[in-house]
Amino acid sequence: MSKLEIDTSIEFDDFNLNIDQKFSIEGITALFGPSGGGKSTLLRIIAGFERDARGRVVFEGQHWQDGNGANFVPPHRRGIGYVFQNARLFPHLSVLKNLQYADRRSQNMNEQITLNNVIEALDLSALLQRQPLSLSGGETQRVAIARALLTRPNLLLMDEPLAALDFKRKARILPLIEKLPSTFGIPVIYVTHAIEEVVRLASRMIVLDGGKIVAEGPVGEIMERHDIQSIIGRFEAASLISGKISRHIEAYHLSEVECGDAVLTMPYIDMGVGTDLRLRIRARDVSLALTRPEGISIQNILSAKVLEIIEEQEAAFAEIIVDVGGTRLRARITRKSVAELKLETGMPVFALVKSISFDRRAL
Repeated sequence: MSKLEIDTSIEFDDFNLNIDQKFSIEGITALFGPSGGGKSTLLRIIAGFERDARGRVVFEGQHWQDGNGANFVPPHRRGIGYVFQNARLFPHLSVLKNLQYADRRSQNMNEQITLNNVIEALDLSALLQRQPLSLSGGETQRVAIARALLTRPNLLLMDEPLAALDFKRKARILPLIEKLPSTFGIPVIYVTHAIEEVVRLASRMIVLDGGKIVAEGPVGEIMERHDIQSIIGRFEAASLISGKISRHIEAYHLSEVECGDAVLTMPYIDMGVGTDLRLRIRARDVSLALTRPEGISIQNILSAKVLEIIEEQEAAFAEIIVDVGGTRLRARITRKSVAELKLETGMPVFALVKSISFDRRAL
């Protein structure tokens, strides 16, 4: 696990960023928050693109900046790969020559990263002789990621690389990005304001709002924090739970996933029995009942116990945390329902979860 220490500030006409934090960077760390919250600015400070930033930046004991710009290490000497929102490829060079340009400039720096390995990891073989202007948006970003990798960095920074892509193209690239840390041994800091990208990719997340860090830690813990739901999005509030595929029901194209003592049924997962998964269940897709319902289409009806009731006094809703076989699950229901069901902590209930509400990510 890499260590990143930042004690920095920068002022603009309409925005100030103030960060004083030590981070543990492992796998993919998501830098998340609303537009204008300071995510890209912080990434640029880490990269060395903001010379006006004051303070200190230290990565793995290497002092990239001390004091008011003192001992400033320029970007090209920080050992960083940077993927911008726009790819910035050389338009006069083919895809292969774009990659070879980066490859030649960093030879003998990291033997784990080779031109052939990067081409394979990002599925670029069919694109090598193409010109950048002939590529789709998704293809362009795959090449940009490959070129950043071929600088053989110690840290890869990605600034909303999928922001301009539609859902289909994002779905094509996300699994490739997900594998980068394990394939090449490089930690990644990934900027996004899309919570679904955080859930799919990241093990840890840093939440920025108004130029300040408001939360930092494992994704599952941050997603459960009620105090930052206005930033994450109340209708995106979710539980992240670990599970393992226990069997496939071929006749109905379904899979069953064991999560603690609970078994969840969901649409077929094209992975083998025994595969470990992380599942995201939105609070809005969980309902509660006092008795087991009959004659309904919902497949997942789970015995549970109420752990916590959080009512939003200025709104219609409440969030209920329940225990399902040793797994914490959250439900978003109306305060009126809380009153009518006479819900109390410790009360046994049934949690109803729609099969279609799962996001899935192999661990």
